Amino acid sequence: MVRAAWHSLAIFSLMASFLSCYTKANPNTLVMLIESSPTNLDPRIGVDAQSERIDNLIFDDLLSRGDNLDVAPGLAERWEVPDPLTYIFHLHNGVKFHDGRPLTSRDVKWTFDSLLQGKVRSTKAAVYRFVDHIDAPDDFTVVFHMKEPSATLLWNLSDGSIGVVPYGSASEMTTHPIGSGPFKFVASETDKDVVLERNDDYWGDKPKLKAVRFAVVPDATTRALELRKGSADVAINALTPDTVLTLERNPSLAVERAPGTVLAYLGFNLRDPILKDVRVRQAIAYALDRRPMIEYLWRGAAQPARSILPPQSWAYNGNVPPYEHDPGKSRELLDAAGYPAVNGVRFHLAMKTSTDENTRLMVAVMQQQLREVGIALDIRSFEFATFFADVTHGAFQLYGLRWIGGNEDPDIFEYAFHSAKFPPNGANRGYYSNPKVDALIDRARREVDPKVRKPIYAEIQRILAEELPAINLWYLDNVLVHNKRVRNLQLNPAGNYDFLRTAELAPNN
Repeated sequence: MVRAAWHSLAIFSLMASFLSCYTKANPNTLVMLIESSPTNLDPRIGVDAQSERIDNLIFDDLLSRGDNLDVAPGLAERWEVPDPLTYIFHLHNGVKFHDGRPLTSRDVKWTFDSLLQGKVRSTKAAVYRFVDHIDAPDDFTVVFHMKEPSATLLWNLSDGSIGVVPYGSASEMTTHPIGSGPFKFVASETDKDVVLERNDDYWGDKPKLKAVRFAVVPDATTRALELRKGSADVAINALTPDTVLTLERNPSLAVERAPGTVLAYLGFNLRDPILKDVRVRQAIAYALDRRPMIEYLWRGAAQPARSILPPQSWAYNGNVPPYEHDPGKSRELLDAAGYPAVNGVRFHLAMKTSTDENTRLMVAVMQQQLREVGIALDIRSFEFATFFADVTHGAFQLYGLRWIGGNEDPDIFEYAFHSAKFPPNGANRGYYSNPKVDALIDRARREVDPKVRKPIYAEIQRILAEELPAINLWYLDNVLVHNKRVRNLQLNPAGNYDFLRTAELAPNN
């Protein structure tokens, strides 16, 4: 892997020699590199990472998210839950949209009514399926009336979930979004860039940056070159670990690292005749050694995982079986499951992956580790669209994927493990079914008090750790590479773009 780092350095040096000009950084605009264009900047519609993260700078949500991934005040300075079917939100006074219109409860009601009544077609409508109706008794009070208790409502009203749009907003929000957030939309061009400018009338803490340009650069090597030559300022979680090590040697660049919430996991098809035996799944967990993969593939920028929830979550339970590397225990379980080794092989398993380089390296290491306990792992790599289609249709034995953002709230247990959430109704792609877990998930959703919900979620995590419908591998750190002219960058666990709210550019010398 050291050789790979020097190989990357050699590529940079060679390509840099062909650069005929140096693009000087704009002293008033921060240039941030992103891998793809946002699909839709209407916050009621866009669900891809770029859309939600950029929207979170243009629009305000009713609530925000705290350091331990709980909910905190946002547009609503306070709220009350007088009973499990009623949520009352009290809005800040004096908030204005970017076009000068005051933001009131009528705008909040319209934002959600346009989804619930089908005026805007969006997959986000399903998230609010338990909302019966919304009242706006005065300009600064909003009341959500529920069909049945749903403790996840508050989370689904917070950062990045859905920003508030002006009353009457329709399809024009897609091409010219108007919000009340810290940055105003200026322009966008698909596969090129998105440009925002500071909202000088923002009701909260105003950004230090005058403008931000999100430059779309799909190729990772090109992103590294743009940072190296100074024509771009920032990239977060958009470079390979070896590339980061190389850029860290550049005197004009700096690297910030912080624990993140993105989870890499290994999924099982529990309808498979081999993998439906929990002893086989546990044997695979004992056979895998995460340490060399974290050290050499991720250069230490990852932390071992014991739950689908990240440690930052208020509902996280780390007191579950850890499955430390133990090939002897793995062999014992496989013997007990009735799979003796014949000529060193007990059985074959096929693992589907994307063509991502780090993923392919990871599964190659897994293949070697499983071979040591008599499991022959056949690797089949596909372009992501084909790979993901197979996963969602259950056409796999094992697969490797990541949870990005969706695992930050305990609602993930229903979405990923409830027996009512087999595809296409949810993401229970392994077809895991346990009536006790279903009952615990349903009970937790109906409990409003977090103190009551927390031990329920702890029990769910304990059962999942024992039955292993999936193996949680590691949480990826947030890694931000930036030009040293950018200061006061504050990373948060979600790895979103909120650091642009505090960032500032050093004055020219």
